[in-house]
Amino acid sequence: MAMGLDSEGFEDQNKSCCAPTVRRPEIETTAPLPSPLRKGNPGTAGMVHLSGGSFLMGTEETTGFPQDGEGPVREVTLTPFLIDSYPTTNEEFAQFVDATGYKTEAESFGWSFVFWSHIPEARFEELVEDTVAAAPWWCKVNGATWVAPEGPGSSISKRLRHPVVHVSWNDAQAYCTWAGKRLLTEAEWEYAARGGLVQKLYPWGDKLRPNGEHRCNIWQGEFPKQDTADDGFAGSCPVDAFPSNGYELYSMTGNTWEWCADWFSADFHRNGLNNDPQGPSRGSARVMKGGSFLCHKSYCNRYRVAARTSQTPDSSTSNIGFRCALSTNLSGS
Repeated sequence: MAMGLDSEGFEDQNKSCCAPTVRRPEIETTAPLPSPLRKGNPGTAGMVHLSGGSFLMGTEETTGFPQDGEGPVREVTLTPFLIDSYPTTNEEFAQFVDATGYKTEAESFGWSFVFWSHIPEARFEELVEDTVAAAPWWCKVNGATWVAPEGPGSSISKRLRHPVVHVSWNDAQAYCTWAGKRLLTEAEWEYAARGGLVQKLYPWGDKLRPNGEHRCNIWQGEFPKQDTADDGFAGSCPVDAFPSNGYELYSMTGNTWEWCADWFSADFHRNGLNNDPQGPSRGSARVMKGGSFLCHKSYCNRYRVAARTSQTPDSSTSNIGFRCALSTNLSGS
């Protein structure tokens, strides 16, 4: 197995299960950014109205990662907004592609990253071109896309209610434009994920497994060698596989990372701009929240609601998806 890809995403080994970052060459995408099909009047079916107001964002827990800028705890005030109950699914993304002919960046680049154990062993040498040197469990697979998550020969036919993956931030933006919606800001995402609870670690409280019950899809076992799948899944799962939080929102923790609108900064939020914060005006990577089925306490316990990480806007992997929001004035902006 080749292990030659360098990655900017692994300066901290505690990020290595999140998602790899390899800057791809500039290319001209063949599909134009689609225009909204429902200009100014997007459908709100399946969305939950959140009243906004003030909440305590961030954490100062020792279980966090100070270098990520999880703290300090600060009071943030948000205006009301609508949020999708679920992450965008394969079925929904397929409707977008059917309507627009959109081609994702993974399709344009010709490859995406897949976690090693999800690639059929009999086809591993055939499918894997290279791996990330600092994290060889991330494999560069030619032909891995949203519709073929493990590369040629794989399918989403039995995963229509799973979150769409292998979508970049740019792809998520394109979907939002078509749907007349937008990505959540990081503050909106965290407010929504908390479900009305104050400064809890998870959307349901402080215990990862209350009464011994799994509440999210994360890694069990020894990362990255063995996932025992005690929660029932050794990969992504249906968006409604686990109970919702207090706001009737599903899959806010684990399963797949979710892109947010903000550029990432480890310290921008310390400037005291806490009314509908939008993040810095520029940057090199976008915020992701929520963790994924690869998160494990031994490496990356970023399935906590205050946790955060980032990737470049053209990054795509088998564990990154997104969900949509909508301003209450229905402008989608």
